[in-house]
Amino acid sequence: MFQKTIDIVGRIHKMLIMRGATISVAESCTGGMLSHLLTLLPGSSAFFVTGIVVYSGKSKKKILGISRKTLTSYGVVSSETAKEMAEKVRALTGTDFSIATTGNLGPNAIEGKERGLIYIAVSGSFGTEVRALRLSGDRQANKEAASLQALKFLLEALKAA
Repeated sequence: MFQKTIDIVGRIHKMLIMRGATISVAESCTGGMLSHLLTLLPGSSAFFVTGIVVYSGKSKKKILGISRKTLTSYGVVSSETAKEMAEKVRALTGTDFSIATTGNLGPNAIEGKERGLIYIAVSGSFGTEVRALRLSGDRQANKEAASLQALKFLLEALKAA
């Protein structure tokens, strides 16, 4: 699985570098793993601008400026929060693209939302797209799977942009 991840990261690197594009990341449930993966290969400083881990609702609000209404109406584990995270980090950093993750890795429900419910948002000139995942592994497996799925989603979005 690690080689497959490296292959995807390499394709993302190539696409961003060829376009002279930049990216920023806002992570919650993936806890920095997505930023780590995007910077695994040499040359990532050509496109990787910022990675922010905003794990709590308070940090999402204070650091990224996620609206109180979004957090109280939909919760931290929601498509609306993921979308706003991606848009806010992109605006904050001035990057061409951004990606955000939020969700519940487990073991217990959060805000009434089941373990394994993850939202990933990718933002660019095309707008912002959000996907939901329903994972069934343990906490670590869900974190790894969410990070890999986020990379795949980003690669698809870059191809379409």
